[in-house]
Amino acid sequence: MPNPLQNKTLEAILNELVAHLGWEKMGMYVRIKCFQVDPSIKSSLTFLRRTPWARTKVERLYKDTF
Repeated sequence: MPNPLQNKTLEAILNELVAHLGWEKMGMYVRIKCFQVDPSIKSSLTFLRRTPWARTKVERLYKDTF
């Protein structure tokens, strides 16, 4: 089974999740402030790049969603 994250940037993953789920659902699945309070791609990328456990949760959400 191919890895759905292969050749995907973190920004592309976020954009696809936002388009498919929206910020509100993402904030319910991955309970981090940058998804729940004034969400943006830029703030989320900054947080996820510095926080490995949160990035892992977002990647898992991507795999489960697509």
